[in-house]
This record gives sequence, structure tokens and C-alpha cells, in this order.
Amino acid sequence: MPFLVLFLIIFGFTPCFSQTPNESPDQVWEVGDRRWTVEEEHRFGKWMDETMTEDFFIRYTIPTDCADAVYAIRWIYARINHLPAAATTKEGRLIGHWSTDWGFLPTHPEWDRDERFRAVLFYLFPRTWTGTLPLDTYPVRISPDSVTPGTLFLVTESHTGIIGHVSLDGSQAHPLQTWESALPVKVQKLSLRNFFSGRPESKARSGLVKFRWPVSENGEWKYRAAAEHPFYSEEQYTSGFCKGYADFVEAVARRIDPTDYPPMEKMVKVMGTITRLLRERVPIVQEGYEQCRDGGCPEASELWEIYSTSGRDGMIVSLVDHLSQIIESNHLDREMTKGMMEAIPIDISENRSVTLYHVYQNCLWFSPHPEDVIEARWGLKKCEMIYAQTRATKGSISFIESTYRKRDSRFANFSIRQQQQILQRLSEEWSRSECTELSLTPEKKVPVHPPPKPSSGPRRGLKQCDAIRTETRATQNSISFIERTYRKSDPEYADFSIQQQEQILQRLSEEWSRSKCTELSLAPEKKVPIPPPPKTSTEPRRGLKKCEAIRAEARATKDSISFIERTYRKSDPEYADFSIQQQGQILQRLSEEWSRSECTEAPPIPEKKVRR
Repeated sequence: MPFLVLFLIIFGFTPCFSQTPNESPDQVWEVGDRRWTVEEEHRFGKWMDETMTEDFFIRYTIPTDCADAVYAIRWIYARINHLPAAATTKEGRLIGHWSTDWGFLPTHPEWDRDERFRAVLFYLFPRTWTGTLPLDTYPVRISPDSVTPGTLFLVTESHTGIIGHVSLDGSQAHPLQTWESALPVKVQKLSLRNFFSGRPESKARSGLVKFRWPVSENGEWKYRAAAEHPFYSEEQYTSGFCKGYADFVEAVARRIDPTDYPPMEKMVKVMGTITRLLRERVPIVQEGYEQCRDGGCPEASELWEIYSTSGRDGMIVSLVDHLSQIIESNHLDREMTKGMMEAIPIDISENRSVTLYHVYQNCLWFSPHPEDVIEARWGLKKCEMIYAQTRATKGSISFIESTYRKRDSRFANFSIRQQQQILQRLSEEWSRSECTELSLTPEKKVPVHPPPKPSSGPRRGLKQCDAIRTETRATQNSISFIERTYRKSDPEYADFSIQQQEQILQRLSEEWSRSKCTELSLAPEKKVPIPPPPKTSTEPRRGLKKCEAIRAEARATKDSISFIERTYRKSDPEYADFSIQQQGQILQRLSEEWSRSECTEAPPIPEKKVRR
């Protein structure tokens, strides 16, 4: 009898986290008695591993940035399986499946046709960001049973991604592969990358985390206490977590897969992974060329997003770098490894193929742009690319001289020195690749017109806008070239140079506004389509020009961030952090300027902290 009394006391007064509250027909979706459990988390991970693809959000027309993507993935799975889901807004409001604010909208059994569900997602996106994720997640122990697909990595108030695959066979550069989105918010591909994150911060609750479980208590939905979750641990914040390892990334890798693979076995497995990614790339490139070669895929359009390969190319570059490290650190015979790679063909078109060794040597020169010819997409136009970059860099020097020499001579001197170093290194690459002028295809030479002297005359004003546009493109190309060519060999040079390039981009944006340029003032062959924002001020044409300039600059800065992330994150994280921090500051300033200018179409970046 005493035992029975004790039993009744314990189970009569202990809060029950599986109570089933009364549900309203107006709530976003019903969950009944369905709740999150360890088994359900494993099913979520299996769904992630099998279902998530790079075009997931394109297929369902959902615009995302990095935080939007991870919130959306969790909510979509919960909606499909009638599980609880919640999110904390920037104002501190907890929104969840139980919310009834959208009851006036129709619902549907299929999540992607459920107007009510989609409306809630789109409501949450601008009200959540990487700064709210610590309220909705908890830190986990770093082990194979807890760090599974569906686990997030969170960099304090700047970036996040979700683990899509866990590889425990040595075939990847890191056991964890992550799906990531990026700014600006748009319908875009997810990028698959090897896990990378700086040392987590305990106060910010960053690092490897999982979503908390919403529970119902006394008829009210709230989160289960973080420390009560089954995978909860703060071990990643301890001083000894990284002891004996190069960094946090390596410490995580060794805890997830501690196996020491024989070098030859590891090399063969990584070669296999690269080959698979390359063969998957072939139809994307071919279809993209067919769709886009006549200008049918304007940049940032849906077709551009589908056929551009920047994310995939970044993964290939990362794996090739890892393969090189395996060969060099283990002193594997170079001729033997070369022969193995030359024996692996990649059929890039009906009558042409390249070998894995060609990719090993030239993947940095792959073009991700869908309208480029097949040869350029596969790094077979290296000399043309060096030539174009050289012309663009010379154009940059001319522009800096004519535009900034009198206004800011110290900036001009420093920027030109950086450009001259780029020219020197391009010259060395030209010689190493045995390029000659005769080897160039004429139509691939990229004209870079020297900027004219400023003038108030209409024709000179037109040329000035052409020059600014050309210089903006050249500066973006310079940033990309510095990243992929010098990040590993000379990170200090790369960091400093890109910082200067970013300053050039900022000043070009200001010059564009001062010169009252619009897209219509550009020569037709130079025009890049930019959707015009609506007129919102008493000076409609001037406001329109300014909003266009802000949008163009935001796109250019976003492209720089994407390139730095995919090309240098693993090989030189300090450079990547520093460079992206600078780009982030530019994006933040552009967001503030967008608001000040009363530009009302979807802004170039949301009111979220920018990713690093």
C-alpha cells in the first residue's frame, strides 16, 4: 500500500509533457497526441538524408536565407508528420502549430498546397534569424548518436546550416555535410558543404545544436527545458574539447568518426566522391547550356538558379583540396596517383571527355555560369580566363587613377598596389599555363573600356556609367580571383586585398548614385537586368536610380560572400571570416541605406544580421 500511495503521488503531481490540449479548427495544423521523441528525431534525420536536395526550395517556390531554410525544413517535416513545431520571433513571441491567427485561410492535406501553412512560414521568415535560433535550440553532445542529419550548426548572429548527411566511411573531407542557404532572401538552391564552424560560444549558445521540443502543459504550449532534452550537453564549450586537435572542426570530425583510414584507401574513396559529383554535374551543365546560351537565363532568375553550379563547384574544389592534402601529407607517389586519376574519364559532351586529373589541376577555373560554353564550364578555357582577368585588373587600375587619385590619394595608392600584385600573379599563372595570345579565342577577349573623365555632358555621362558598371564587374572578378588563387598560398595578402576590393565596391556604389546612373543608361551589351523598385518618393526618377544602385551593389557583395564561403572556408578559415565580416558590414550599410531611401520592394537584405 505505501508503494501505491507513492506511485499515485509521483504520477499525480509530476507535470505531464504529453497532455493533449483541445485543438482549434483555426490552428495551423493539428497534432493530436503526436510528440517529439528520440525515435522521431531519428526519423527526421532519415527524412533529411533521403529527401533534401539542392533544389528543394526551388521546387516549392520558397525564398530563403540561411536561418529561413533551417526553420522551414523543421516546420515542413513537422507539418507532414503532424508533430509540434514552434519558433520565437524577434519580438519574443512564440509562434507554433497551435497559432490561430491564420484561421481565415484555407488548409490542405498536402503541405505545399496548404495556404495557411505557407502563410505562417512567410510570416516567420522576416521575424526570425540567427539571433533567435538560440531560443529555439539546445546544445548537443558531440557523438554519432546525437549529431545526426537534422542537427544544426550555428555561428553567433551570423550564419547557420543543417546537417544533411553523415559519412562514416572516409569518403568525404569531413564526416558531416551541411545544407546551407544564404543572403539575400530569394528562391535559390541550397549549397552542400563540408561542415565548418568556428569555436562555439557558450553564452551565445552557438555551435552544434538541435531544435527544442514544444510540449503542452496545463493547456499551454511552451518549450521543454533545454537541459531536459535527451541529447543535451555543454561539452563543446569546455576548454578541453579541442585539446589535441587543430580546431573545432577537426575535434568534431574525430568524435564523429575516429577511424584512421589507410592513406591509399582514403585517397581512392575521395576520388570516388569527386567522380560522382562530376558526373552528376554533366547533365546540369549540358541542360543549362541548351537553356541559357542565347540569354534565356538572366542572372538571379529561376533558370539561373537551377543551372548555375557555384555551390556544387565549391564542394568539388573543397574535395580536390582535401585529396591534394592526402597525397602530399602521406608522401604518396605522384606519378602513381596521376596515372590513377588519368584513368578516370568524365564524358562532358557527346564527343568530348576530360579526366579526373584535368579536374584535379584545373577545377579552380571551372565556370559556374550556365550561359558559358561547355569548354569554359569545365576549365578548358583557362588562358581566356586569365586574359580576361588581366584586362579587367588593368581596367581597375585606370578607373582608380581617374576616379580616386585626387579625392583620396592614399586609398588610390594602396588599391593600385593590390591590383599590381594581382597582375604579377596572373602573369605567373599565364606563364605556368604556357598561354600565348595566339591560343586565345577572339570572342573570349573581354573588352574593358577605360573610364572617361567626369563630365556633365550627356554622352560623357553615359560613358561614365558604363565605366562604373565595368569596374564593378571587374572588382567582383578580382575578389573571386583573389579568393580561389591566393587564399591558401598567401592568406594575409588575400584578406587585405579583398578588404580593399570591398572598399572599391562601396565607392563605386556611391559614384553610381552621384552620377545619376540607371540601368537604362548602360550600353545594351553591358546591361544586367535588375527588377526596378516601385516609385516611392516625390523625386521618382532619382529614387529609382538610387534603389537600383543599392540593389546592384547588394547582389555584387552577396556574390563575393558566396565565393569566399565555398572556396576558402576550409582552406583558410581566418581569411574567410575576416573577408566575409567586411562584406557583411557592406550589406548592413546597404540595408540601412535601402530603408533611408524608402525603397519599398523586397530589399536587398532583410533586417537580419548578415552571415559570415
